[in-house]
Amino acid sequence: MKVLVLGPGGREHAIIRAFLRDPEVTEVHSAPGNAGIAQDVPVHAIDANDPAQATALARELNADLVVIGPEAPLVAGVSDALREAGFDVFGPSAAAAQLEGSKAFAKQVMEEASVPTARAYVASNAAEAQAALDEFGAPYVVKDDGLAAGKGVVVTEDRTAALEHAQACFNAGGTVVIEEFLDGPEVSLFVISDGKNVLPLSPAQDFKRIFDNDEGPNTGGMGAYTPLPWLPEGFVQEVVEKVARPTVARMAERGTPFVGVLFCGLAVTSRGVRVIEFNARFGDPETQAVLARLRTPLGQLLRAAARGEISEGTELDWDPRTAVDVV
Repeated sequence: MKVLVLGPGGREHAIIRAFLRDPEVTEVHSAPGNAGIAQDVPVHAIDANDPAQATALARELNADLVVIGPEAPLVAGVSDALREAGFDVFGPSAAAAQLEGSKAFAKQVMEEASVPTARAYVASNAAEAQAALDEFGAPYVVKDDGLAAGKGVVVTEDRTAALEHAQACFNAGGTVVIEEFLDGPEVSLFVISDGKNVLPLSPAQDFKRIFDNDEGPNTGGMGAYTPLPWLPEGFVQEVVEKVARPTVARMAERGTPFVGVLFCGLAVTSRGVRVIEFNARFGDPETQAVLARLRTPLGQLLRAAARGEISEGTELDWDPRTAVDVV
């Protein structure tokens, strides 16, 4: 199997290293890659967000599988172009990637699928934002509706700061999602989906605030670790039953089947598990820790998903040791 991995980051490097451990993977290429990736596999200097460039490179390499790492190429329709050209692609269509591309869309799908999540309002002006903040009270949670690379969320006790973030999003032509604050620790669970069936990986926890003691603003992630021995028994199965499977089923019913990684960002609250957000791809920095422990061959797993051939209940093989990464 010859694999092309699109994306420039640490997440893509972790995916590539996992592919290199798969006995069926004979060749791995990366575009655009980075200096670290270039030490492991050939890199190709293209714009990975451009459907035409990505398709041309996949043709040139005669790739058996294309894996899309970041969210931007997904929302730009790169996976659609590659599928149309006849390639096996691991990564959702632009329509299905709206689960990450629009938080308002994700909330709508969760409501339709009866997925447990925070109550929320979509606001498009200051008056609506003020009313929503009054409704929920502090701590205030204000999210940029569009793609923000993990940095578009403000959680604050300061009402003025919450309104300023909302106004900045409005000024940029966007809308915001304002929602109730969810108490409890956060957990990231990646679920591999072939459009019908789902297969969970090992849960991880990442840390977003910069500076020691969580004193700074949110980043895209400062590091992560896995497994999480403190999780309640049956946690992963509960998320599969209440979150992943209903969401994937609803996306299929809408005519936009989700093929790729459904990244479930979760809060373990006093009232049970709640979805904070969905992403449509592997998370960075959790992927670096999770895939370091995965012994099941990744290439074969992702190709099966790309082809709609996942067997639910497949037992994945994990290294029992803990993995930690720091950004």
